[in-house]
Amino acid sequence: MTIEEILNDPRQLSGDLRLKILGLYHQANAGHIGCSLSCIDLMIAVLFLNKSADDTFILSKGHAAAALYACLNILGEISDEELATFYMDGTTLPAHPAPRQYKSIPFATGSLGHGLPIATGIAHAAKIGDEESYSFALLSDGETNEGTTWEAAHYAIQNQLDNLFMIVDKNGLQGFDFTDKVLGETASVEKWKAIGFETVEVDGHNILSINEVIQELKTHKNGLPKAIIAQTVKGKGVSYMENKLEWHYLPMNPEQFQQATLEVKERYLNELTNA
Repeated sequence: MTIEEILNDPRQLSGDLRLKILGLYHQANAGHIGCSLSCIDLMIAVLFLNKSADDTFILSKGHAAAALYACLNILGEISDEELATFYMDGTTLPAHPAPRQYKSIPFATGSLGHGLPIATGIAHAAKIGDEESYSFALLSDGETNEGTTWEAAHYAIQNQLDNLFMIVDKNGLQGFDFTDKVLGETASVEKWKAIGFETVEVDGHNILSINEVIQELKTHKNGLPKAIIAQTVKGKGVSYMENKLEWHYLPMNPEQFQQATLEVKERYLNELTNA
């Protein structure tokens, strides 16, 4: 799809990618479905609408790897044949991204807390080299509990890295509970503004709004790193997965997979069914 087509009908791509994600997890009989569905619209806004060839994207929440692989498949970097090997023995597409032959997967991620430090270093290198490029990092809200995240944040502020974009997928759930019940609220707009990030809150499922925010922040050459706090729903698009902790882990049985695909087709692609 062209940028113009996506801007005219973002739900089409959002639905198509959700179907790809569901198919990948079903064939692999694997979990981490909910987190991929919560961040896919953020990935569309970055990878399809904003990332240039010189920019870098780090999926810090690497457990949402299937969402990244689905995007790179549509973008032409991962073939259909390669995508079909997801999670299999010998695959180049494991459960968490690994830096093999794919230019758009420059680092292994999934051990949470490392993505923002990596993206910060890349942003600083671009500044030193006087390059006009951006470094994007997509984090989970649970990941803002990590000390390395905050260390990288202070480094970015100290070095005035206004080409760094930290995007937080704030779906409110992490491995074992709601995020505000684990270590408290660490992904709030107030906290990130207070330490010195230029911070904006956005509906993480409104692709057009996310795109507008990124486009506007790119014009702010003010020495402030950028934080986009995206309010999302874990399992977005599948009713029985939405805001459910168990869909951080569970695989789908055949009946659940059928229901999920039918719901996505109805909600996003306007394909009515009799089921």
